[in-house]
Parts: sequence; structure tokens; C-alpha cells
Amino acid sequence: MKYKKLMAGLLLGAASLGVHAEQIGSVDTVFKMFGPDHKIVVEAFDDPDVKNVTCYISRAKTGGIKGGLGLAEDTSDAAISCQQVGAIELTDKIKKGKSEGEVVFQKRTSLVFKKLQVVRFYDAKRNALIYLTYSDKVVDGSPKNAISAVPIMPWGEEVGSAK
Repeated sequence: MKYKKLMAGLLLGAASLGVHAEQIGSVDTVFKMFGPDHKIVVEAFDDPDVKNVTCYISRAKTGGIKGGLGLAEDTSDAAISCQQVGAIELTDKIKKGKSEGEVVFQKRTSLVFKKLQVVRFYDAKRNALIYLTYSDKVVDGSPKNAISAVPIMPWGEEVGSAK
């Protein structure tokens, strides 16, 4: 019964987070005779709650026969860089965000349990958004992580105006 609730929660959580990444490109890292090569994939996604912040993630993607069939578990290696691409207006919800952050992106990296996540934090003292990416499993966590900070800056006509 306990596992059924856990699985239902995982499925609902994954379904409710509807942010999809757009693949920008990839490079092959290991040639595989059968199936696709191992790769590093670069993807982009826009923060679903903060207009004009785009994050770029590079992550390992396992190839071979299992990788081609979607049965392989990708490694926990990932990097992230987030950028301000226009004027940012923060909502009160984000300004009063939880100290454990808010998940803004998830991608499955194994058949069932492992996923890559991006969590957003707001640093009010420095007026910045912080994005943390990490990989987890239900059973074991992963210490591999990466972080990116987006200082919220004036945009457009406000920048450089000497009036």
C-alpha cells in the first residue's frame, strides 16, 4: 500500500510539471556499434513562473541498445546556466518562496525512479534568482549538482538612460 501511494504521488507530480525542454544540440561522446552513441545533450527551457528567464541544461544521455529503447539509466552529470532575456517582474508568490525552493523543471533519466530536477530559489537580499539542478532517485540521492544565479537587472529603456 505504501509503495502504491508513493508511485501515485510520483506520477501525479511528474504529470503536473508540464515544462518541456527544447533540444538545442548535442555532441557524441562515445561511439556505440549498436544503437545511438552516448551524448551530451544541450536543452533550453523557460521558467514557467518567471517571464524572461531561460535556463540551459547540458546533461549526459546514455546510448547503446538500452539507451535507444529508453531502458538505460543516464548518469547524474549535468550543468546549468540561466539568463535574463527580458524584463523580469516577480510575483509575491516567488518573493515569499519556500526555503526548500520550488521545482520548475523535471526530466526522467531512467525508466522509473531517477530524474533530473531544477529548483528555483529567490535571494531577496541580493535580488537574484538561483537555479539548482540535481539528479535524484527515490532510494538514493545524488551529490552531483550545479547552480546558476540570475541577478534581476533593469531591462530595455531603463538600462543606460542618462536622464
